[in-house]
Amino acid sequence: MPQNIKAHLFVILASFLVGGSFIVTDKLTGTIDPISITLLRFILASLILAPFILLIKKYRVKIFSTFKRTMIMSFFYSSYFIGMFKALETTSALNTGAIYTLIPLLTGIASIFVFKQYISSKQYMVYAFGIIGTCIVVFKGNLELFLAFSLNKGDFIFLFSIILMTLYSITSKYFYKKDDELLVVVFMTLIGGCIWMAISLIVFDVPLEWEKLNTTNLLNIGYLTIFTTLFTVFLYQSANVVLGPKKVMAYVYLNPAFVAIIAFIIDKTTMNFFTTIGILISAIATIILLKSK
Repeated sequence: MPQNIKAHLFVILASFLVGGSFIVTDKLTGTIDPISITLLRFILASLILAPFILLIKKYRVKIFSTFKRTMIMSFFYSSYFIGMFKALETTSALNTGAIYTLIPLLTGIASIFVFKQYISSKQYMVYAFGIIGTCIVVFKGNLELFLAFSLNKGDFIFLFSIILMTLYSITSKYFYKKDDELLVVVFMTLIGGCIWMAISLIVFDVPLEWEKLNTTNLLNIGYLTIFTTLFTVFLYQSANVVLGPKKVMAYVYLNPAFVAIIAFIIDKTTMNFFTTIGILISAIATIILLKSK
């Protein structure tokens, strides 16, 4: 299979897994602090990957050479989650869903300065088209919900958070070297995530409280650990190296669509006419961005 096609399939799979994480995360809401849950996810994912890295010499010798670069990458990755959790204390998931649609545009703009990539006026129109389509899905075609949308303190925090996510996407491409071992980069990114999350626990004085988790909670965390931490970091990093962050982030417009489809499969949640139209608009915008050079 051509490397380019494989990279696109990786992003689609990662987006689908992330879509499932929204539903699983909702079931964990109110158990323990989200920062504590994320630290647990990073630790478990690191422990799963550790034997493969430490027991194989070609991977083991690459640990120290990638440490500094992955600490920078993991700083942006971890800070995004911290910012998102803090934002949700004073804003709604609806607002964050709308603001999240800015990531492809921000990534495109950042790519101009870092990778000298050109953005045409047509592409700016496609970004706007994608934002509109995704917002239709987020607000479920409800005009009253859209008109009631207003920015608050939490929204500005989340806006800063998506800038951090954009920087993670950019640095994961920028700092990757041809002689790097992808599994080591993923492992060290997770280790860096553990370090930054542990620091945030101390700074924000957040208790672990892992003893409060029941069997169902642990199963949900298991999904988040294996599929939306370990797998997605690997899949996104692999795709970023081949496609570049601009095209990888174009798939963000499809995230609400994946959530809606998974919710329909699991909970039989139906999609109204406007949601379906929004998904089609988002899909068209994504395809156009992916076909652009």
